[in-house]
Amino acid sequence: MKINLIQAPQLAAFAVAAWMAAGQQAAAQEQGTASTAEEAVELIEEGAVSADAMISRHQNAQRDPNRGPVTNLPLPRYVSLKGGEGNARRGPSLSHRIDWVFRHAGMPLRVVTEFGHWRRVEDQDGAGGWVHYSLLSGVRTAIIRNDMTQLHARADEQSSVVARAETGAIVRLHECGSEWCRVSGGGEKGWVRKTEIWGVDRDETRD
Repeated sequence: MKINLIQAPQLAAFAVAAWMAAGQQAAAQEQGTASTAEEAVELIEEGAVSADAMISRHQNAQRDPNRGPVTNLPLPRYVSLKGGEGNARRGPSLSHRIDWVFRHAGMPLRVVTEFGHWRRVEDQDGAGGWVHYSLLSGVRTAIIRNDMTQLHARADEQSSVVARAETGAIVRLHECGSEWCRVSGGGEKGWVRKTEIWGVDRDETRD
């Protein structure tokens, strides 16, 4: 069975210099915070708050270079476009020019840095721009890399093929092992090799 899903577009955005932005405390009050990393994960998994809305209370703690200075979440990390439209700007403010408009809900993006209410994101080709955190979701998705990618019944090359997905199709990402991830889309679910999708790191595992 063939999965006909939304085709993800190429981004046309440019790298920009970082600008200082205010409003960290305002975002914390609007979205809620977690006092520990474990609480943050629980809130995200329960859907109480998106991954990119989380603001760390420990602003005075020694900064981990592998974590965002605003959210204290890992950098880089994957998110998805929350709605059907999102503006990617040249800099982290509304005064910066819009270089691209994302028009595909669920499109996976990788957050590479953050300032205030803004996240700089990249697509699978490394192009990107600055997007307001309210347009992003912690729901994980992925893009199919190869045409007619086979979705297997189990994480085993010898298992039956339950569906096929087109290049550029956006799928929901579920659990992942060392080599395989379970995805869903178009009413179908199955397992694909990590090498067949973009939106998950090679060494990442998910329950």
